[in-house]
Amino acid sequence: MTAPTIAFATFRELQDTAGPEFVAELVDAFLEEAPLMLAELRDARATSNADSFRRAAHSLKSNSQTFGAMALGALARDLELRGLAASAANDDAALDALDAAYAQAAADLKALCHG
Repeated sequence: MTAPTIAFATFRELQDTAGPEFVAELVDAFLEEAPLMLAELRDARATSNADSFRRAAHSLKSNSQTFGAMALGALARDLELRGLAASAANDDAALDALDAAYAQAAADLKALCHG
């Protein structure tokens, strides 16, 4: 059995605090912005821009954890902390894993917000 991609208690607490409608709006904004962050990570890798790489990873980590997407947040945190790897292939593999985790988290967040 696979672990859930969204920590339901975290997501529910956010809904209880901010309201389900507002959380749905926040999720929709995240779903628009996260692909841009993922692209920024790849662009930063391609141009060896370590600062941009860390900033994008940090933003993705923080936003993911807000919604309870802990696995996605953990992958982003790992990239933020280690920065650019000496090997582009290592970063590419990590970014591929991040893309896959985002796709699953995005589908689960959509289901939680919009049924």
